[in-house]
Amino acid sequence: MRTVGVEVEFAGPTAEATVRALRQELGGDIVEEDPHAFSLKSSFIGDMKVELDSRMLHPGKYGDGTKGILSRVTAWFGFAARYLIPCELVTAPVPIDRLHQVDKVLSILRGIGAKGTQDAAFYAFGLHFNPEIPHRDAQTMTAFVKSFILLNPWLRREVAPDTTRDLLGFAEPFPTDYARRIVAPDYWPDLPDFISDYLSANPTRNRDLDLLPLLHHFDAPRVRTALPNEKINGRPTFHYRLPDARVSDAGWSIAPDWNRWVAVERLAGDRERLDAVGAAYLMFAGEDKSWADIMERIALT
Repeated sequence: MRTVGVEVEFAGPTAEATVRALRQELGGDIVEEDPHAFSLKSSFIGDMKVELDSRMLHPGKYGDGTKGILSRVTAWFGFAARYLIPCELVTAPVPIDRLHQVDKVLSILRGIGAKGTQDAAFYAFGLHFNPEIPHRDAQTMTAFVKSFILLNPWLRREVAPDTTRDLLGFAEPFPTDYARRIVAPDYWPDLPDFISDYLSANPTRNRDLDLLPLLHHFDAPRVRTALPNEKINGRPTFHYRLPDARVSDAGWSIAPDWNRWVAVERLAGDRERLDAVGAAYLMFAGEDKSWADIMERIALT
């Protein structure tokens, strides 16, 4: 059974209050990593962590060995900054057949007053999926990226990004020249060429589908050489970044967004259809919204 990790941003309760509420409902053991970063081990849904989403507030956690007064200053600053910086809840990889249980986590967050995108005037909160790649080879990776690029106009329309996210420069789609190269039916590179092409066109984490963690898993030295200062943890997963986490909305679930990702997987798994749609994309001269209409029909059939 493949797995998927889930990341949810929210505001309101502290990391400590959140992890204690999770333990009360889901069981498990709390581990304090610093005053603003906690883990919940062996809960009913599995391991997860909750922390303020700023690396600078966790100086000891990322291996610099910071102790003493600087740690105390960052801890104090974190208590003040929690009104400006969101918390992030990250699950360990969850078997796909148990993914629906993550909605229980959302219910717990709502119960302790967590806020989401709809509650913030100047900030929007993200939902991220980290689905495990089904086969660890270049052909599988290429097929998924082709499928994602072809479906992305429809995906972005369905997600309906918050206008604040646009103003903040959230997650750009792949550059047009790179997209056209990737979707071409004759583009099926080996792994070194795929990595070289990706890093040349996308030396950034600011993509809807961020492949840097996956590429780091395959070839860490090359990724580190190209992006020496980026925060990248290698893992055999895609990193799909969605711009909207409506945590306080009682009707909000991760299911619709996950089901749209499943459409990406289905198209990626159909080589003949994938090549045909890629060829059609290269000949298409209309606007994104018209292509989104076409891809909606493909995704839903």
